[in-house]
Parts: sequence; structure tokens; C-alpha cells
Amino acid sequence: MRMNNEIHEQKDILDDLREECGVFGIYDFSGENVASTIYYGLFALQHRGQESCGIAVSDTNGPKGRVLSHKGMGLVNEVFDDKNLSELQGDIGVGHVRYSTAGGSTRENAQPLVLNYIKGTLGLAHNGNLINAPELREELAHDGAIFQTTIDSEVIAYHIARARVRTANVESAVAEAMKKLKGAYSLVVMSPRKLIGARDPFGFKPLCIGKRGNAYIITSETCALDTIGAEFVRDIEPGEIVTITPDRGIRSDRSMCFPPDGSKKSARCIFEYIYFGRPDSYMDGVSVYESRIRAGRFLAIDSPVDADIVVGVPESGNAAALGYSLQSGIPYGTAFVKNGYVGRTFIKPKQSSRESSVRVKLNVLKEAVAGKRVIMIDDSIVRGTTSDRIVHMLREAGAKEVHMRVSSPPFLHPCYFGTDVPEREQLIAHNRTIEEIRQIIGADSLGYLRLERLSELVDGLPICRGCFTGEYPLEPPRGDIRGEYEH
Repeated sequence: MRMNNEIHEQKDILDDLREECGVFGIYDFSGENVASTIYYGLFALQHRGQESCGIAVSDTNGPKGRVLSHKGMGLVNEVFDDKNLSELQGDIGVGHVRYSTAGGSTRENAQPLVLNYIKGTLGLAHNGNLINAPELREELAHDGAIFQTTIDSEVIAYHIARARVRTANVESAVAEAMKKLKGAYSLVVMSPRKLIGARDPFGFKPLCIGKRGNAYIITSETCALDTIGAEFVRDIEPGEIVTITPDRGIRSDRSMCFPPDGSKKSARCIFEYIYFGRPDSYMDGVSVYESRIRAGRFLAIDSPVDADIVVGVPESGNAAALGYSLQSGIPYGTAFVKNGYVGRTFIKPKQSSRESSVRVKLNVLKEAVAGKRVIMIDDSIVRGTTSDRIVHMLREAGAKEVHMRVSSPPFLHPCYFGTDVPEREQLIAHNRTIEEIRQIIGADSLGYLRLERLSELVDGLPICRGCFTGEYPLEPPRGDIRGEYEH
């Protein structure tokens, strides 16, 4: 897998999963400027991507096709200030926060992408990962396309632009492009007079619609709607294309949805609920917070153990720990202090001690765990490099026993649909028993969420279990292409 040194260093620090990005689009029918609203929406989605971000806007009453944009490396409040926000004048716009799962992390790969072509201008923000991006890219290259980035979002934008030349409108072009795309994609597309949202037929990644006054919003999570004071309207369905215009409001033409007969079974990414989503978000009608509470309850039922305190590894482990406590009656407590100024990725200092890297992000409250039997809940174990360090930190703080419970099943296979689960050889659960993993991380006991519990977390919604079972909703690529094309 091709990765630059920076990404390698970041992965050495914390054994976290990574999401790719969050998208946000808005069209204000009253003609008000939307850049500041996008800015705050991206703030709410910052957990979905912390390497780069961007905003692109257009004035629907101004010169047709004129798009103003600004993007850069870093967090939202690092990339934007009063000056560059004030220069983004327009009543329609899209925004994006990004984490790259492979390849170079560069400004050129930051989104939204702005594409000028014969029919006008497109602004596009994408969350997900195409498994046939190499083939689609090669097809475009043979037709003379010149690529400015290494992200498959550009491949999507090109195919929409190419389809638009022979279709009646941009939403039809999106539908035509979707016929070629394989994989996970939630899209927000800005044309000169329309805001369009599209979700892949499996619904891997979330996408929803909101409304505030005369403005309509399309975004990854409902928490972004709450942040800007908008009301939730509904989720965009798997395979659905939604077009928002002043004259027709929200329009969904099922004849343009892909596939039109709804024949493909949806398969939402379960880690949106276990880890990626903010706990105050709802996805496809399911509370992220409640799904994590349920995971903790199930762990208490299926993997009980006598202990004095239940603690969560921040942040996504906290709700599951509370669920375990509620079910078991064992007191819930706080054992970790998290450095709020450290994101899911940060620059690794030159040092020989890898343990100190984890301590930059987490520290143990000795008073909370000293002399106690501790149940520690985390959302996952990927490579195991973080788990053993945290277990060691708890023991150093005086914990008598450390029992680890994981609110997901063991990772046995890579993900090709937007979650940064590495190849099998890097997964601690590959070719190891739970007892062998327990010995490696140094816990007194170890328990995972049972596979059959997953559907109960999300009220029976169809989900993707590929990283646990190796059975994917659609055939994965023959080779691991995640290092060849940036997502």
C-alpha cells in the first residue's frame, strides 16, 4: 500500500479508525450569503475529517457559473478567517472536511472540487470510496482527461460533466454517472442554479436534508443541522437523487434514482453508528447515541464480569460504557482525561518512545482506578497497538484488574468502502483467537460484541458486515487499490 511518511507516522500514534470526510451544501432562496453557515456546519462535522477542508460558493443572481472557493490543509478554524470568509459571497455553496485513508495528503486533494466545463460549472463534495476508480480514471484518461488530483471524487465529477453534455439537466447527468460508479458515495453537487444530493444504492454513508427559513441544506449528519439552527426534513434514501431549486423546492424523481427498481439491498456502514457519527446525530432514523448504549448493554449481557467501575475510552467508548453500567449495575466512571486540542491525527514528534504518543491524547485519572477492578470499553481493536498501551497505563495507575470489552466484533477483513480498515495481515484478530489477543494487549479478560447483535444496534437496518465476515455487499476489487487512489 502506497502511503507517505506523514500518514505512516500518524497511524503509529493511535490505533484509531479513520473516516474519510463530511459534506455540507446549502441553497438560500432568500439570496443571503451562505459561507458563514457552511463554516459552522463544517465545524459540526470536524470529527469526520481533520486533514483539510474547503468551501465553494456561487451567487445565483450573479454571473452564471462564477464560483468562489477557498480550501487548505488543517482544521476549519485554521483554514478560514474573517477575511477569506467575507470574500466568499454567494447564496448557494458546498463545503467539505476530509481525512485521507491513503496516498498523499495535499492541498490539491482538498475538496470541494470545482470543475469548469462546456455546460458551465460544478462544485462537488464527496464522502466515500469507489472500488472501480482505477478503471473509470483510465477510461477518462484515454479520452484525453487531465487530472489535477489523485482522489476518486474527481473521477465522479468528470463523469457527471461528461454525461451532462448529452442529458437535459445536471440531475440526469448525476443519474447517468451513478450507473458507472461502484462503491460508497454520498454526494453534494452545486450547479449554477441547483443543489443536488445523491447517495449510492447501498447507502453506505449517511446523507440528510434540513431546512432553515428559506434555506435548504444537504449534509452528512443531523448534528450539523442542529448547529446552524436548522430543522431535520428527512434522510436521502439509498440510490436517491434529490434536486433543490427555488421554484420546485425538494424534488426527488424516482425514475432517475439508481437502480430505478430499487432491486439492490442497502448496506449502511455499521461504523457510522459505532464510531464515526457524533452521538447527537440521527442516521436513517436511528440515534447514534442510543445505538452505542445498546452495544454496551449487549456486552454486559453477553460478556459479564465482576468489577468495581466501568469506563469508556473517549469519545465513542463512553456511551457504550454507560450502557454496560446501566445493564450490569456496576458504577460508571471517568478514567481518562482527553486532550481536547488533539484531533484524530496530529504531527508526531521525533521520539523513540511510542508510548508517549498515546499520552499526548489520553491520561489516566489515578484516583478513579487505583485499587479497583476496571472494565474498559472501546469501540474497536484494529492493530492492537493502542489497546496494549492503554491497558498498561491503567495498571500503572494502580488498577487491580483490567477487563476490556469492545463494542464491535473482531476486524478480520479490510474495508473498501470508506473506512480505513487495513489489509488482513495488519489486523490483530487475523489468525488469532480472542485469548491470544487478550495476552497481547495484557488485559485480564477480553470480550467483543457478538456479530448477531449488530442489526439490533440499528433497529434492523440492513448493514455492511464485510470487515467482520469478508462478505461484502458487492464484489471487492481483486487487489487492494486503496493505496493507488486517494479517497
